[in-house]
Amino acid sequence: MEKNYRNVLVAVDGSEEANVALNKAFDIVKKDNAQLFIAHVIDTRTFATVEQYDRTVVSRAEGYAKELLNEYKVKAEEAGVTNATTVLDFGSPKVRIAKDIAQKHEIDLIVTGATGLNAVERILIGSVSEAITRNAKCDVLIVRK
Repeated sequence: MEKNYRNVLVAVDGSEEANVALNKAFDIVKKDNAQLFIAHVIDTRTFATVEQYDRTVVSRAEGYAKELLNEYKVKAEEAGVTNATTVLDFGSPKVRIAKDIAQKHEIDLIVTGATGLNAVERILIGSVSEAITRNAKCDVLIVRK
């Protein structure tokens, strides 16, 4: 028996894999007539030392994230998804996506790309998609290119 989803969260970071995940989320949302949440988490852990030298780094990252989310929302509308909401958060994407954002919006499916922009972190401490899979209390779909 196939499950119908009500609230679908797609995690995006501007990567090619995120675009593939976004398109897959569009298909699911349209099929199930679900609410789509497009989320981007600004990883503030990387700003700790940089911000001492450049206080504008956080505001520039936030501006980029807002532009990115706006572009994704336009793509959703162009794909026929009328019930899309963007979510911008700060912190560790590994924690915020799977635990905080998913719980707050009662997400029953998280869609994410297999890999994203942060290759160094993936090598050293594991991928965001791996952490989401491990920590989420809902279904997780990892999409590959």
